[in-house]
Amino acid sequence: MQVPAFFEYQRATSVEHVVTLLERFGPEARIVAGGHSLIPMMKLRLAQPELLVDVNDLHELAGITVDGSVDAGHLRIGALTRHAELLASSVAGEHFPILHDAERVIADPVVRNRGTIGGSVCQADPSEDLSGVFTALRAVAVIRGADGDRTVPMREFFHGPYETAVRPAEILVELRVPLRTGAGSAYVKVDRRAGDWAVAAAGAVVSLGPGGVVDEVGIGLTAVGDADFTAVEAEDLLRGRVADEDAFAAAGAVAAEHCRPTADQRGPVDYKRHLAGELTVRALRDAVARARRGRSAG
Repeated sequence: MQVPAFFEYQRATSVEHVVTLLERFGPEARIVAGGHSLIPMMKLRLAQPELLVDVNDLHELAGITVDGSVDAGHLRIGALTRHAELLASSVAGEHFPILHDAERVIADPVVRNRGTIGGSVCQADPSEDLSGVFTALRAVAVIRGADGDRTVPMREFFHGPYETAVRPAEILVELRVPLRTGAGSAYVKVDRRAGDWAVAAAGAVVSLGPGGVVDEVGIGLTAVGDADFTAVEAEDLLRGRVADEDAFAAAGAVAAEHCRPTADQRGPVDYKRHLAGELTVRALRDAVARARRGRSAG
């Protein structure tokens, strides 16, 4: 029978209470919401926190809202928002279909009903779906500590496997995704079975200008070794080019060339590199198709 080591438990009454507890216990404290990653690690004693801080009563950390107008505002996603809530959000799906694409292939309904958006990105697992999505979207993390809030672009949020910009006495409170006109987005994933961790996955966000030229693009890669989940070289190649199949293929080849997968039970390096390129092409194709449909509807 797997049993965690002894730990203290506190149910937080406010974000300030969380920060106070984290300051008192330092790196030996852990925040728990859904607990789908932390609790199994504790049972195996891979994690042995002295204190668990339960944040499930902090409803101010949940919810999905639009702040401001298109091209001047943000989609705000609270860190305590459940996966199922993000999947059900019409406003999230309207502005960023990539979020619904990803949520449909994350785990199973049980996990989606309890797991949180903040918990997923703070876990920083190299195969975690939303990490690649939020880097492609150029989202910004809002992190709170004793000195107030600070913001960190998601492209600077991940410091390596299971390491983020959130310091020991801080808590992620929300993610802000900039709204933009004329953008399309998509996420595609290959896994061994439904709801499993990705073998490889790619997300794309594309804004088109006159003549179908790519004004701006974001490409996120999951499970293929990029510490920041971003295919910067492929983005640079696409920007300013007409969004056609030749451009997609070239971007896919560059993404495959520059990613750094490792062999494991999910597949060898060559297979994962091939998937990175192919899924980049598919994500770009779907994102551009959605951008064009949006322009036609407008």
